[in-house]
Amino acid sequence: MSDKVHTINSVGELDALLASHTYVAVDFTATWCGPCKTISPVFANLAKTHAVDAHFALAKVDVDAVQEAAQRYRISAMPTFMFFKEGKQVAVNGQAMIRGADPRALGAAVEKVSALAAKRAGEA
Repeated sequence: MSDKVHTINSVGELDALLASHTYVAVDFTATWCGPCKTISPVFANLAKTHAVDAHFALAKVDVDAVQEAAQRYRISAMPTFMFFKEGKQVAVNGQAMIRGADPRALGAAVEKVSALAAKRAGEA
């Protein structure tokens, strides 16, 4: 896994990441999930190329290990990708979340959020 992907081990870690970055993309995943394993390298590569220090972070949450986070965001299918701005869930490209291993939709959403984060970083 890329060191650019934050592995979340508790709700506190997730809350801290949401508080410390303007934008966050979260991959809600499970170790037993085949499609999750398929999309994981895609997510890691997107993190390597699109993370913006202090402005856009990409994170993974294992729904079995951090059940409280999965319950908080009502995760019922894996993988589910959610995007946050200033700690609040936001829709990207008209989707409140991306369910399933859809590399095209995930790539488009990450690229859009990364561009917004880069613009904000340039203004800082």
